[in-house]
Amino acid sequence: MKHIFVTAFLIITCINYSAQQVLPLNSFSMDLPHGAYLKDLNSELDPYIGTYKANFKSNDIILYITKEEKKLEKGSDIEYYMDALIVKYIIKNSAGVILQDTTNNTSIINSLYSIATKPQFGQVVLSYYGTNCMVGWGKVNLKKINTNQISWEYLPNDLVISDERCPGNPDLTIYLPETKGLIFNKQ
Repeated sequence: MKHIFVTAFLIITCINYSAQQVLPLNSFSMDLPHGAYLKDLNSELDPYIGTYKANFKSNDIILYITKEEKKLEKGSDIEYYMDALIVKYIIKNSAGVILQDTTNNTSIINSLYSIATKPQFGQVVLSYYGTNCMVGWGKVNLKKINTNQISWEYLPNDLVISDERCPGNPDLTIYLPETKGLIFNKQ
């Protein structure tokens, strides 16, 4: 009897596993079947993995870029999985004081991860959730210049936060470099 249950479980597991549709990374998300997997079939994300450093307005910015396979994405109507770059960072001022450190961040606040690639431009598009109360949310474009350098462009959305929408006294400072063409060097 136990053997029958184990066999049935394995068959159901195999059917569920094989039912997941694997699609290229840049498949349009509005057309995805529930539970689909957007896989980095062409290794477009791999060249960005590593630790990078830049200086902007006397602040040192260190990016720690890793790749997460099968990152769960939840939309209003659909859940799917995708391979994504996850960017954690530390920003220090000229005195070496840490202004922001997301290396141990597990919340959505300050999260920065890839949502698409633009192979024709050699770019990866990242989504930035923003700081407290979503201040500074927007997109970051990374472009691979060579094996040791990437270019950064941060495009924050303008959002005015009222005290009613963001109670208390949270830090609403955007520490990410708001610029285009900032060069990060691989460490």
